[in-house]
Amino acid sequence: MANFFKVNTKKSVKNKEKQRKTVEIKKLDLNGCGVAYCNNKPVFINGTLPNENVEIRLVEQKNKYAIAKLLTINKASENRVVAKCQHFTLCGGCDLQHLEYLQQLNFKQNKVIELFSRTGIASSVIDVLPWQKPILSSPWGYRRKARIGVQFDKNSEATIGFRQKSTNQLVAVKSCPVLVEPADTIFPELKELINKLSVKKAIGHIEVICTDTALLENFHLGKSNESHIKLTLIVRQIRAINEPDRMVWQEYAKKNQWNVHFQESESNNKENNKENRGSVNTVADLSYRLVDDIQINFSNTDFIQINQQVNLAMIEQALAWLMPQKNDHILDLFCGLGNFSLPLASKVSSVIGVEGVQSMVDKATANAVFNNIDNCRFFQADLNDEWLSNKWAKNKFSKVLLDPARAGAEFAIEQVIKLGISTILYISCEPTTLAKDSQLLLLKGYRIKKIGLIDMFSQTKHVETMILFQRNNEI
Repeated sequence: MANFFKVNTKKSVKNKEKQRKTVEIKKLDLNGCGVAYCNNKPVFINGTLPNENVEIRLVEQKNKYAIAKLLTINKASENRVVAKCQHFTLCGGCDLQHLEYLQQLNFKQNKVIELFSRTGIASSVIDVLPWQKPILSSPWGYRRKARIGVQFDKNSEATIGFRQKSTNQLVAVKSCPVLVEPADTIFPELKELINKLSVKKAIGHIEVICTDTALLENFHLGKSNESHIKLTLIVRQIRAINEPDRMVWQEYAKKNQWNVHFQESESNNKENNKENRGSVNTVADLSYRLVDDIQINFSNTDFIQINQQVNLAMIEQALAWLMPQKNDHILDLFCGLGNFSLPLASKVSSVIGVEGVQSMVDKATANAVFNNIDNCRFFQADLNDEWLSNKWAKNKFSKVLLDPARAGAEFAIEQVIKLGISTILYISCEPTTLAKDSQLLLLKGYRIKKIGLIDMFSQTKHVETMILFQRNNEI
């Protein structure tokens, strides 16, 4: 009988190769990892920067590249800074804390340029990209929503924190400087609380959401906005919480002014109907503010922009770049909760927002009603399928805004082109798909009028970009 064996492309590192090697870091890859070369093979070393001389140990060999661990920095880059977070070398949340902030922005801009080049966009276009001033916030204390992991060892001791780099294990976090206050220092308090619970392992994870909102009564009465930070915790229970543990949570919630909700599997409740089992309850009393006193209401399961300061600046820039006129009819694709649609509505004749998930459409519609906006309507459609036959698509749109997920908007763009819309504002959270979608628009006669970085996630490799496209005859 014949035996078949799977070829293993992962080569063990020989003892000789395990010895220290001294290398020069030539560049950063697209993930912010330093790249050196050994025997003409690229070696990736986390935590290193270009022009550094470092000692490494190879830990993994593959056919076309190797991975190494940083041992010693013999010569540091002039752009190296001391990481602010004590957990930076272990935690997988941040990638670039060791790189000076302005150089982080250069890295992100160069990442967009490189991906444009790889896609085949002509160098004559790339060399003259009309880069605008980037949208920035404080590089620290900006993240208003995060999922905190909880794991237990064999002695039921809890680890509270975030995943380590490239593993599913958690780093025991004491503080996180990218989180908004007071969430940044919540970890020791959570650990103390969990140690008091009678059924610790019923917790799956804890989601924290910080919202800076106007008091609702002031909003409705037309009074000046009185803002405050509300810290909401959603405790994911894999088993129903018992009453003593609920009392412990209530004690800490009162002491720390937390808003605590328990998100339990409906299957924990034996009285539920079978068709409801497996779903989870949501928290729907959350909100944040936009320009012109617009309030966006959402639940903890909804997507929101993580960085509130950047989100406000991003909306203002979108309005400035689109230059909305009173007779404009705007199409907002991938509209979510109305983050762009509702601010646009007061500037134009009408806005049509389209989203793939019906529950988001319902909430966006409710947000329009809540804010007394009557010229903005929302519809559900699969934007990765044919949608031109929908009645709402028959409107004569003058401009379109797209804010897709990381998968991009290729099919939606193909249909937008068929509508003959001359002005397209594209907001991207993934430069790889942005490059592909931009190439499609350029081939169809559009030109890039403006492009700018949006630094939504400082200290990380993640890049967001805003691009304004117009047809040649419109420039």
